[in-house]
Amino acid sequence: MFDKLLFPTDGSDGAAAVFDHVLDVAEAHDATVHVLNVADTTRESVTQVQGRVVDALEQAGAETVREAATRASDRGVPTVTEVLQGEPYRTIVDYAETYDVDLVIMPTHGRRGLERFLLGSTTERVVRRSEAPVLTIRPDDDVTVRYPYRRILVPTDGSDPASAALDVGLGVADAASAAVHLLSVVDVTSLGVDVRADLQTAALEESAHEIVDRAAERATAAGFEPTTAVEFGGSVTRVIRSYVTANDVDLVVVGTHGRTGFDRYVLGSVAEGLVRTAPVPVLTVRGPVES
Repeated sequence: MFDKLLFPTDGSDGAAAVFDHVLDVAEAHDATVHVLNVADTTRESVTQVQGRVVDALEQAGAETVREAATRASDRGVPTVTEVLQGEPYRTIVDYAETYDVDLVIMPTHGRRGLERFLLGSTTERVVRRSEAPVLTIRPDDDVTVRYPYRRILVPTDGSDPASAALDVGLGVADAASAAVHLLSVVDVTSLGVDVRADLQTAALEESAHEIVDRAAERATAAGFEPTTAVEFGGSVTRVIRSYVTANDVDLVVVGTHGRTGFDRYVLGSVAEGLVRTAPVPVLTVRGPVES
């Protein structure tokens, strides 16, 4: 399913920790790993000094990808290494498109506290823009990373991005012989406290059951016996995280909106919330681009 993996790395401890999982996935899929380091030439300190600083960045990058290639060779995983200059997220997205990469695997910052909730990280920008699915892993102590995956959760709201995520999730589950869980969350935050709220809740619950039943039909047709659930909550992301913990899920596969323009920069999407806070790896799948 995944023949070419892209692992962008800056040589940080977080990237090194995630690389073991990259190699696990590569071994399972007989894949080649493209190891990419981007010398960030957009920083002011770099553009002012130019030559010598850029050379130093490239030298450090070359050592980083060389070390990763050595680790991969020890596991029998073939690699392609590259050091490029540019703005990291753009370079990563362009590289994935140019080389027709099947899956991008990246760590998040792995920071605790406020910083990890801020917009603007390279990983989040890649998640928003990459045509290829992006597997993100928080290199924090509270994150569990297991391979092969045993249980895969695909949250669904019936949208096109959710449908795209289900296709990929079923493929990953098939390759790993994993069980499939399907979850639809009824977001009750917009409902009031009057009588009409009860009617709205009932309608939303019925819709959620229909959505998860349609997803289950697709999973069944693909040879799975999915576990399905409909749950209520004031935060979809929080409900998903709770489900992951309660059901010992190893991977969440979720669709991203693929929107252009200002909307894609706004905090609050379920996918971005999971990338930042999920206790397991998150595989984001871009849906059709909306204008």
